[in-house]
Amino acid sequence: MILHVTAILGFQLLGEVLTRGLALPVPGPVMGMALLFAGLVVRGSIPKDLETVSGTLLSHLSLLFVPAGVGVMLHIELIGRDLLPIAVALVGSTALTVAVTA
Repeated sequence: MILHVTAILGFQLLGEVLTRGLALPVPGPVMGMALLFAGLVVRGSIPKDLETVSGTLLSHLSLLFVPAGVGVMLHIELIGRDLLPIAVALVGSTALTVAVTA
């Protein structure tokens, strides 16, 4: 299983290196995930241990939102001051996403 955790982190690192090295406007982890997906498509299947490791990571995904929540609470004054533009951006982007998806 350590091998598969290392593979996931290795693809994330590769994505970071590519996006920074080529100055791509894509986050490194997203590029790494796309590369991992491409590798799995070429392979034709998902190794059982990789499926287990990724399932475990996904089951604990909510823990990754704790730092974001702390950041929101840390900057609550800024959010309160700019509440109207933030609300308009959130509602507008949500409406646009629903319209495009429909």
